[in-house]
Amino acid sequence: QVRLVESGGGSVHAGGSLRLSCTASEYTRSTYCLGWFRQAPGMQRETVALIDSRGQIKYADSAKGRFTIAQDYGKQSLTLEMRSLKPEDSAMYYCSARDGGWLSDNGYCVRGLETWGKGTLVTISS
Repeated sequence: QVRLVESGGGSVHAGGSLRLSCTASEYTRSTYCLGWFRQAPGMQRETVALIDSRGQIKYADSAKGRFTIAQDYGKQSLTLEMRSLKPEDSAMYYCSARDGGWLSDNGYCVRGLETWGKGTLVTISS
């Protein structure tokens, strides 16, 4: 099973930037789907951005134009560049992988074995 470790969270003022990273152990399948999700206190977990092994990408509306998801194939890592941060972006951010999965036409990571990291906290002050 893929193991995921997030890093890069922290506290910044509104308008600032942060870069989250997620390092993965080796994938065992030829396809995979990776994603960043977040959960604020008292709220449901929501999708932020998804990317699969084909390079297909999906952003939540709240992330479009401000966040960039990317993967470093050689380093088995996934990043999320976040700019123009807002207080409502404050949440625990989680990295997820579906080993053997892909990004579906309707914008979800599907199939494969799902794994989650433990999360990294992002706090944006006004």
